[in-house]
Amino acid sequence: MKTDIIVGLGSCGIASGAQEVYDFFEKNIGSDIALKKTSCIGICFQEPIVEIVIDGVKTAFGKVDVPFAEKLLSGVKSGKLPETNRIFDDEGTKSFVGPQVKIALKNCGKIDPENIEDYIATGGYEGIKKALTMTGDDVINLLKESGLKGRGGAGFLTGQKWAFLKGAKGDKKYLVCNADEGDPGAFMDRAILEGDPHSVIEGMLIASYATGADEGYIYCRAEYPLALKRLKIAIAAAEERNLLGDN
Repeated sequence: MKTDIIVGLGSCGIASGAQEVYDFFEKNIGSDIALKKTSCIGICFQEPIVEIVIDGVKTAFGKVDVPFAEKLLSGVKSGKLPETNRIFDDEGTKSFVGPQVKIALKNCGKIDPENIEDYIATGGYEGIKKALTMTGDDVINLLKESGLKGRGGAGFLTGQKWAFLKGAKGDKKYLVCNADEGDPGAFMDRAILEGDPHSVIEGMLIASYATGADEGYIYCRAEYPLALKRLKIAIAAAEERNLLGDN
């Protein structure tokens, strides 16, 4: 029997006590159980969230504190998981999550954001491989045809923006990813950097190739320490695989 215990360790989960829950499992599970971490799955009001996966069957539990984590571990070992705190037994949660179709956040809450292998296993870095078989103009034209727009409110076509950079005069070009969020209560950039930092890196690689940019910068505020930590881990892993750097 293959068993995984997955703990959500996004900022929201950690603020609710998820790190203590993770530490409990780390100290008490046996070698026959795999302990994994992920980011926020988008149900912050249920944090801390723990998912138990037994032979591919997943059961998610919400508002898990250390005493309940003890019950979960006992349930895993006995083969009878608790009937309480099951997230998707709640009709409100089901109606909230059910209709969602995630695109930019598709990996958040599913992969370990600090493990490049998890990202690659989802098809990560296949986009840049495909882009390298095309010309920069072809990539930009494909982006224009897709109709992809910026998410800042103006709805400006992303392909057009990339075309401006490609056509800009100058011997050296810089690509800047703006991960700062000045709007009160905004957390879109934080969520994707905490949950899927390699997708941001890959997007910048594709953009740099298409536009001829020489260097890339990510601007992220210091108030996002977890996002910065995971971004630095991702950058180091990408450099180790020669996906970034002078190569």
